[in-house]
Amino acid sequence: MNRFTRFRTLASLAPGVRDARYHERNMSQPEGERPVHWADVVAEDVSRRVAAPVISTGISPSGEIHIGNMREVLTADAVYRALRERDVPARLNFVADSFDPLRRVYPFLDEATYAPLVGRPLSDIPCPCGGHRSYAEHFLEPFLESLGRLGVEVDVVRADELYASGRMTPQVVAALERRDEIAAILVELTGKEVGEAWSPFAPRCPECGRTTAARVVGHSVKDETVDYDCECGARGTVPMAGGGKLVWRIDWPARWKALGVTVEPFGKDHATAGGSYDTGVRIAREIFETEPPYPIPYEWISLKGRGDMSSSKGNVLSIADALQVAPPDVLRYLVLREKPSRAIRFDPGLPLLRLIDQVDDPTSTGRDERAVELSRAAGFEPVGVPYKHLVVVAQTAAYDVDRVLEILARTGYPGASRRAVAERIDYVRRWLASYAPEDLRFEVRADLPSEVGALEATQRAFLGRLAESLVPGMDGAAIHDLVYRLAGEQPATSAKRLFEAIYVALLGKPRGPRAGSFIEVLGVDFCAARFREASGG
Repeated sequence: MNRFTRFRTLASLAPGVRDARYHERNMSQPEGERPVHWADVVAEDVSRRVAAPVISTGISPSGEIHIGNMREVLTADAVYRALRERDVPARLNFVADSFDPLRRVYPFLDEATYAPLVGRPLSDIPCPCGGHRSYAEHFLEPFLESLGRLGVEVDVVRADELYASGRMTPQVVAALERRDEIAAILVELTGKEVGEAWSPFAPRCPECGRTTAARVVGHSVKDETVDYDCECGARGTVPMAGGGKLVWRIDWPARWKALGVTVEPFGKDHATAGGSYDTGVRIAREIFETEPPYPIPYEWISLKGRGDMSSSKGNVLSIADALQVAPPDVLRYLVLREKPSRAIRFDPGLPLLRLIDQVDDPTSTGRDERAVELSRAAGFEPVGVPYKHLVVVAQTAAYDVDRVLEILARTGYPGASRRAVAERIDYVRRWLASYAPEDLRFEVRADLPSEVGALEATQRAFLGRLAESLVPGMDGAAIHDLVYRLAGEQPATSAKRLFEAIYVALLGKPRGPRAGSFIEVLGVDFCAARFREASGG
């Protein structure tokens, strides 16, 4: 039996995605086989059902687009790559929901400036910084630049342009003509009543500019127009093409029809029973006469200590900022190593270093080789050096590339690429400035630190014995054992206090990197001389 025939298809999930665990159950493999990546599972299933898949993803540019949003796009891109590997002529688009209204004045906006603009489409609102043609573009442009760095190539569709082009007009007509049928579907699946004045179309009032204040009072199929009256007192007629938009639960399936979407990832909030995917399935089939896309519901990415990210609440780490401290391949791997149904907690502190090592080192524990393959972005070159070691070496060498390469060669990592090391040092410097724990931040003192004066006599004596016991050529492990042996010979003073003496002599503070490897990096001769001076010998 083909290993993929065990996986359920979209039909078995109808009428919606009520079980977000389906990926977990369907992706287990017989013992002894190489684990199949979730993107390959989806690609194999989709390729049997659709000749030329269209994968779609989209985000509303209402605020800074963060690494939580990144999961949707990278999920879509992984499936796209897996399909293209199979020579399936797939396409990938990104829909910027630029025609969505500004819902409220978010914490990062000026109340006086933006309060009067609430309800207007994002594409019609001025840019917050004045450097882009609209509010939507202010947040969209840096996001698209980040996608380029992540190696994601998408066809960008701006919702305001999509409506203005008339491509959504057939769906607007169908929705208005079959308004009562849509209302019945919504009531049946959500349990919420739909008022008599409800319409699937939200006109954009030419007077106040809002799409949230006008109601539909009539429409003409022949002229493709909608009659409205607005809370601002205006009334009149607007074209269906660009004169408003379908409301969300109708807009989504209408977009599936207009763009021919066959695969789409979406957040778990849309996958609940009676949620927007469930209603979209019914509306797509019964109103727009199209099949809904293969669903890939995904869990959120949270930021350690700050919870789920939210643009509207200002609780975000932008993709651009994340790319300052982690190479593109690593951010891709963060997402692609986990099944979409599993939540991801992003910790940009020490756990980020372990993540980088998994991408950089083929022998790293826990490495998902297929996820690494799908994570490759243009220009990435592995360094082959444990990242924590590189963090220590970079600071020791004051970020000088030649000195870094010399220390790496001396500590067991010869032949590292100069270009790769230089690029990674830049990431190290930025990571240290933003996320490194205090113990990993240091500056080696060129002269004996004045703080040595506060050391106790037992600490000074320990440093003197360590200076005499260090032998050129000792590696970090041997030095580590030596330090512990000497500390054990001095039981009257705690090992913690003796280790503090080492760091005070070198850094002027009581904590630092692991002592054995740190002394190896600095050089045995240098450290022996410094400890001898600190001991008063």
